[in-house]
Amino acid sequence: MNENPYQLFKEELPSLFENFNKLIEAQKDLPGLDPKTKQLINIAIQTSNKNIKGVQMHAAMSKKTGASWEEVKGAVAMNLHLSGLGTILECLPAAKKGFEMEIEF
Repeated sequence: MNENPYQLFKEELPSLFENFNKLIEAQKDLPGLDPKTKQLINIAIQTSNKNIKGVQMHAAMSKKTGASWEEVKGAVAMNLHLSGLGTILECLPAAKKGFEMEIEF
């Protein structure tokens, strides 16, 4: 089974993937924030939503934009006062795994 859920989404639902990807590209093109900052914000959002796989994937993407591990774990930790320690304990290992993996997007 493909370990990259985004790739699986592309393979199994190509039309939906194509339209979703257009939305993602439009968001990426919004001015005001650089790609690294956008990825760090995504990590914080995914952490607040307790989306473990999302944290992992955006941690991997953030590394490709030049983010450091310090920045990634800081984005996860931003949620401590809002989401609680349990969320951080669930998402930090996912962020670490994502940051250390080699993945194509």
